[in-house]
Amino acid sequence: MLKQYRLRDYKFSLVLLTTVLSIIGILVIGSADKSLQNRQIVGLVGGLILMVIVSLTDYVWLLRFYWIFYFIGLALLAAVLVVGSSGGGATRWLNIGGITMQPADLMKIFLIMFYAQFFSKHQDDLSSFKVIIFSVIIVAIPAIMIQQQPNLSTCILTLVLFCVIYFVAGLSYKVIAGILVLMAPVAAILVGIVLQPGQTLIKNYQLLRVLAWLYPDQYPDEARQQLTSIMAIGSGQLYGKGLETTAVESVKNGDFLAEAQTDFIFAVVGEELGFLGCCIVILLEILIVLECIWIGRNAREFSGTLLCCGMGALIGIQSIMNICVATGLMPNTGLPLPFVSYGLTSLMTFFIGIGLVLNVGLQVKKY
Repeated sequence: MLKQYRLRDYKFSLVLLTTVLSIIGILVIGSADKSLQNRQIVGLVGGLILMVIVSLTDYVWLLRFYWIFYFIGLALLAAVLVVGSSGGGATRWLNIGGITMQPADLMKIFLIMFYAQFFSKHQDDLSSFKVIIFSVIIVAIPAIMIQQQPNLSTCILTLVLFCVIYFVAGLSYKVIAGILVLMAPVAAILVGIVLQPGQTLIKNYQLLRVLAWLYPDQYPDEARQQLTSIMAIGSGQLYGKGLETTAVESVKNGDFLAEAQTDFIFAVVGEELGFLGCCIVILLEILIVLECIWIGRNAREFSGTLLCCGMGALIGIQSIMNICVATGLMPNTGLPLPFVSYGLTSLMTFFIGIGLVLNVGLQVKKY
């Protein structure tokens, strides 16, 4: 389980990048809602401790229990549907010993671990019908459970993450081409169904978010959140209005921006740190993703490569989705910005994932 590692192989650059980004998040969260800042600091400290512990634990040994992690994740998701805590019209949280957690965040890490091990075991038959169907079933079960919360954005993220890991694992281009050809008409049919009156495929509020994104003038109430976010980002101009600004014209201070500390934290970054602050946050997210991929390229085991690329994909995809929502480039969803948004479960699970990547980096490929 524990091995002798060389200190020079520890990727302190990745630790530095994630810590700096998390500190920026703490500062911006404090500006959005001062009462939450201390809790986020606790989350950062706890996350760093977990990261160090996981980084010193042999990932090859951990991946042996990939089925156990998968079923633990399913059990937590099932518990949410039975005894979960509700908020904002959704049931996504569990209260365990006074601690509130969101199992969907943990399930994303478990799925990365599962497929890192599973695909490494099936390198020779990745494109076989049997493996493809089995792999789809494995991801479909938690995806459906997450959608039932309802949490469409995390469900979509989970499916996209699965596709990226499968592609990196080496799925045949012929199979990919066939899937794309098949998905085009299926996607068109689904869109047609969703736009029909009385459809039950997605919740009504989810449909309204899509329509508000497409036709903001016709759905002003539903579009207000994103339009306000865009206004906040633009008002920051180059250098922003400053952290914890007291300016009367501040969008944040006028309480026009709901969930500013989580889903729309990037709007607060834009308003208070300006275009420069937005670029710094985006650059740090990109560097973290690239660092994960670089570590994966030099992994000793193929499962380590998939593990690192999976974590890089998770951080990258979720960052893109959050920032696109805040800037109006896609419909409103409820995904936090990795390492920046408020949320102890989100922050600590990302650090657990970074710990896995760091351990892969400690076990470098032998030439």
